[in-house]
Amino acid sequence: MTPDRGYTLEERLRSILFAIFFFGGSVLLGLLTPITRNWSEAVNRWMCEHWSAWQRWCTRHILGIRVIVEGTLPTGAVLIAVKHEAMFEAVDLPNLLDHPAIFAKVELMKVPGWGKSGQVYGLVPVERDQGAKALRAMIAAARKFSAISRPLVIFPEGTRVHHGNKPELQSGFAGIYKLIGLPVVPIAVNSGPLFRGFWKRKGTIVYRVGETIPAGLPREEIEGRVHAAINALND
Repeated sequence: MTPDRGYTLEERLRSILFAIFFFGGSVLLGLLTPITRNWSEAVNRWMCEHWSAWQRWCTRHILGIRVIVEGTLPTGAVLIAVKHEAMFEAVDLPNLLDHPAIFAKVELMKVPGWGKSGQVYGLVPVERDQGAKALRAMIAAARKFSAISRPLVIFPEGTRVHHGNKPELQSGFAGIYKLIGLPVVPIAVNSGPLFRGFWKRKGTIVYRVGETIPAGLPREEIEGRVHAAINALND
């Protein structure tokens, strides 16, 4: 991994240019989405996926960060559990996967422009501590997407964590796994040292796809296997 060191002048200049180009493009697309999402779901999907692709392009050509995938990315009705270290993988999911539905904090759906477009695209709202009614609505939305063979994506640790940290999975993950009844594909990612915060570093971000874990396992086993797999790049 990248050693803990200060940022070079080149890295600082690249980071500033990235902020100008990526966030500038994001604002422009965000202003257009209230109009384009009303045309059709296909147009809204195109906008969301091209926003994701724009981040990947800026990451590669401005920051000098390569992205590689180790293993075969899943498709179809499956629950994908992803390590979360930086903004990068959250925005990259529509570019990385085939039209995923993504469990996301309900607050993200209130972001002007992109929030509503995210709902139309397929964000599944997660309302923590809101009781059984909110859980039933979340599971119903997830089942709707899996019924049409869209992969479901969840960050089982619940939030971004620093590279090297291995917190326990959120208690809700095992419940979602049980209620949805899908196999799980864990994915590790090591974006934190390069992409976390305003200043970015050159290097390579790796997605490592773990082996598929079947549905119906006991809570202790599913949590242990997913925890180990998503932290495979933290050793």
